Amino acid sequence: MKKIENRAFVCLLLALALGAGMILFLFRYLTQGGSWASSAFNRHLYNTQGQLTAGTVLDRDGDVLSSAENGERTYYDSETVRKATLHAVGDLQGNIGTGALNAFAGKLTGWNLVNGAFGAGRGGELTLTIDARYNYEAYQALNGHAGTVAVYNYKTGEILCMVSAPSYDPLNVPEDIETNDRWKGAYVNRFLSSAFTPGSVYKTVTLAAALELLPDLENRTWNCAGFLQIRDETIVCSGVHGEQDIAAAFANSCNSAFAEIAVELGADALQKHTEKAGLTASCRLDGLSTARGSFDWDLSEGRLGWAGVGQDKDLVNPCALMVYMGAVANGGRAAEPYLILQTKNGLGIPSLPRWSHKTRTLIDSGTAGKLAELMAGNVERTYGRERFPNMDLCAKSGTAEVGEGEAPHAWFAGFLRNADAPYAFVALVEHGGGGSSVAGNVAARVLDVIVNGYTK
Repeated sequence: MKKIENRAFVCLLLALALGAGMILFLFRYLTQGGSWASSAFNRHLYNTQGQLTAGTVLDRDGDVLSSAENGERTYYDSETVRKATLHAVGDLQGNIGTGALNAFAGKLTGWNLVNGAFGAGRGGELTLTIDARYNYEAYQALNGHAGTVAVYNYKTGEILCMVSAPSYDPLNVPEDIETNDRWKGAYVNRFLSSAFTPGSVYKTVTLAAALELLPDLENRTWNCAGFLQIRDETIVCSGVHGEQDIAAAFANSCNSAFAEIAVELGADALQKHTEKAGLTASCRLDGLSTARGSFDWDLSEGRLGWAGVGQDKDLVNPCALMVYMGAVANGGRAAEPYLILQTKNGLGIPSLPRWSHKTRTLIDSGTAGKLAELMAGNVERTYGRERFPNMDLCAKSGTAEVGEGEAPHAWFAGFLRNADAPYAFVALVEHGGGGSSVAGNVAARVLDVIVNGYTK
């Protein structure tokens, strides 16, 4: 009898293990079945060259950016559009991890729990939020420079434009792409996966902290002699600005004034506001994680002065900066950005409409309003409102020094307050020179097409 009881107990344990295994399998099947089906080892969906032979990628207007035909993957018929949308769509070899062909392969297979994946030549449809025409304009505006341009709706979260350069034609990959510095970083989506010295665009954070913590800020003046000596550090300014209030110092992008403000605020206050702004966190876009920004707060007073103007060891991710701009525009919280507008499975059944989700509070509401007005003043005083027709623009430029003998990075970031164009944006031209003159022109060209349409 004892032996029978022991055997029954062992059988019970085996049955429980089998049941638990089945439950685990079903759970993983429900949650990861699409990923299993889209594995590159699945020859039902990939050809011998490793190309996904199912599914179609479209832009928000329904233009086909990539599709599978006769066991081969095709792209848009314009070479420039292929280059401009490469980092959103992806390449044939799977080197661009953030591209839809790689990151969203499970959706392109048309996977569903009943039918599984539909196989080569069919699959699902993936509609991105980007507009290929805006990407085209942004890529052309970069004019061969490395960098990134992005625009998104801070009310809904839709990314309308996302360009990274250098780029290349996925149907004609350069033979020297691995060895020629011209293509350095071509596989990297700079908007999502990189962090850069921000230069003066970071002054928006320093100013936000000052607006909250220095009660007499708007009644004070600073005298700029072209430089500021802080112990052993010499903070060099872009000009001799003389006596100026905070609005003028911001419009002049005065390093002397903002370094002095940074030292007065202290490292703890700057760290708190930088982290609150989301510049050290990673954003999530449909499962894609962005690079984190990084800052060194163990600083001497002189180095803190440099950090307060966006130099020293400051590094910022362009996507995080764009979202922060959206939060300033939207009273402290912005919509979280996303790239997938809609999907359809292999049966043609569309996904449910997207719901917008807001970020946490990145800046206090009252501070956001004051900062927005000061950024609008930058456009009026310095950048030239005529460059941005029909736009209620708030912006900050940045010229980030990145190494002796190297041209600085050019930044231009901000947002529109137009009721019918609630867009935040960021433009970065690596080693481009002046922020307003170079990156500002890139942003102006893209925003003009988005707001005013094509005039040709």
